[in-house]
Amino acid sequence: MKKQYINDDLATMPATFAHFPEVFSLKGKTALITGGGSGIGFDIAKCMVAAGAQVVITGRRESALQEAVAKLGERAQFVVNDVAELDTLDQLVEQIETTYGPIDILVNNAGINMKKPALEVSDEDFNRIMHTNLHAVFALTRACARRMVARKSGSVIMISSMAAYYGLDRVVAYAASKSGVEGMVRVLASEFSKFNVRVNALAPGFIETSMMQTAMRSDPDRMNKALGRTPIGYFGKPEDIGWAAVFLASDAAGYITGVSLPVDGGNSIGF
Repeated sequence: MKKQYINDDLATMPATFAHFPEVFSLKGKTALITGGGSGIGFDIAKCMVAAGAQVVITGRRESALQEAVAKLGERAQFVVNDVAELDTLDQLVEQIETTYGPIDILVNNAGINMKKPALEVSDEDFNRIMHTNLHAVFALTRACARRMVARKSGSVIMISSMAAYYGLDRVVAYAASKSGVEGMVRVLASEFSKFNVRVNALAPGFIETSMMQTAMRSDPDRMNKALGRTPIGYFGKPEDIGWAAVFLASDAAGYITGVSLPVDGGNSIGF
């Protein structure tokens, strides 16, 4: 008969089972989270702090970062930075690693969106979205990955979107940028895996951030359509993304790389 471990004494369990909680812990790890002062980025930071990590959040608005760190507690720090300024990113990584230690986890959360019919999107509009959501993500990932590869350890988490899965109207530049992120995840995972550096993505569904709630209130038909095809029957909370990020960053996900994980209540498979 197969042995049942659940009710056995911990001392008799295999090591993997005896240390079950620890494999989900981020204790002793340092995470860099871009756009961590608000929205989903803040909740990712909150969950990672709860899991034991030291977090460094970045963003453009110092006041928002200060408020976020005050809420996050003593294991949180901030650095003011605009990821769109590509020539600052190597220096940003150097500053963080010199001050707080090696970056074990990178969460590329910062991004921008624009809702506009495709025929009205200018080249400048398109380039602006692609620059922040794709070019900057690659540049910062490259800066961190050079060090992770040298240390043979690291986890990179991208934030994708349902816009990379569906043909959502009026977000052509955003969808293109997130589709690019999805391709980047697969290529970088393939290149970095032999150095024990994992690269994955989270694809949030309809998550109740203030921005999403405002958008849905102004477009009830879109809200009803989104909710109607979400099998779980309600919209997600920002911490749903946060805990998924903790999992992907932890040793529990040590054999997972190159994936894009929908956190969407089943929306991507709903009818």
